[in-house]
Amino acid sequence: MRIGVIGWGLRKGVAQLAHRPEEGRELVVLADPSEEARRAFHAYSGGETVETVAEMLEKNLDAAFVLSPDWLHEEHAVACLEAGVPIYLEKPMAISVEGCDRVLETSRRTGVKLYVGHNMRQFAVVRKMKEWIDAGRIGEVKAAWCRHFVSYGGEAYFRDWHADRSKSTGLLLQKGAHDIDILHWLCGGFSKRVTAMGALSVYGDIQERQEPGETVKVAFEKTWPPQSLTKLYPVVDVEDVSMMLMELDNGVLASYQHCMFSPDAWRNYTVIGTHGRIENFGDAPGQAVVRLWNQSHHYSPEGDDQYAVPTASGDGHGGADGRTVDEFFRFLQHGCATDATPEAARMAVAAGVAATESLRNGSVPIEVAS
Repeated sequence: MRIGVIGWGLRKGVAQLAHRPEEGRELVVLADPSEEARRAFHAYSGGETVETVAEMLEKNLDAAFVLSPDWLHEEHAVACLEAGVPIYLEKPMAISVEGCDRVLETSRRTGVKLYVGHNMRQFAVVRKMKEWIDAGRIGEVKAAWCRHFVSYGGEAYFRDWHADRSKSTGLLLQKGAHDIDILHWLCGGFSKRVTAMGALSVYGDIQERQEPGETVKVAFEKTWPPQSLTKLYPVVDVEDVSMMLMELDNGVLASYQHCMFSPDAWRNYTVIGTHGRIENFGDAPGQAVVRLWNQSHHYSPEGDDQYAVPTASGDGHGGADGRTVDEFFRFLQHGCATDATPEAARMAVAAGVAATESLRNGSVPIEVAS
């Protein structure tokens, strides 16, 4: 398989996992306007490099990885699909509902395969929670919530284009699409109505910004205290703390909250059903634990059952990126069903878009575009 790549940036590791010349899969061409990125790609794979997607699509490709910045996903995905090239599209699918629908329509009309890389569906901790829920261990799901503390939020999202709502819509979409998708998956439905609130509480007060033409390498590190962060993106107009409530189409009530200036990094899901509760403590292999409470008693920290997520081999989110890439190629070669679907990816964006609209308009309830 001859594979093209659009964008050799923060998510280039996904494409690297696909490069297996000994198995007949090879990265043969990169489209990226950055000369530095093109040099790095050639050094890695020996492949050809071009500046534009149009040039890349002239190279007789069997598949492509769309790893460009979020606001370009729609344009690049549609170009590949129209050219007959199946794609792995990095999440979020697009930064608007209309963009998602255009991508979906193009894939359906052309018959070209589309896969969206919601890699959290391959997290071992999430899969164990899904397994126990599907086995009926907490009964019928009725409520759920996710709390995400993002200690690296300043460095990762306020020093580049993520901070500019014209390029990301907002972090409830860009960052939240992962967790909204997992809440939908665990709860067995999609958001139909949402309300939200949030604020630019910390990073908007920092005056030291990048100079015109200056760039700062994005890092997933922790500057403490967050007010000491420097070299912010010239435009900072997305919220750094957000909270949303969701009513799903199956009656489940859920909530999602994130904070971009927390001192620690932590993602916690809680799901409650008619016969029990399930919760994860951490999400990293070798450290995370899933606990289940399905007996009536005072709180017990250990729960009535628990599962320690084993240490995992493999690169990228504890091996989840590799499993996602493997699923993509199984889908391409055999047409098998996938855990992550374009329709679910679209609904995660739609919920994030609606919540952002609510947040910026007095927390009014917003119907999610179905």
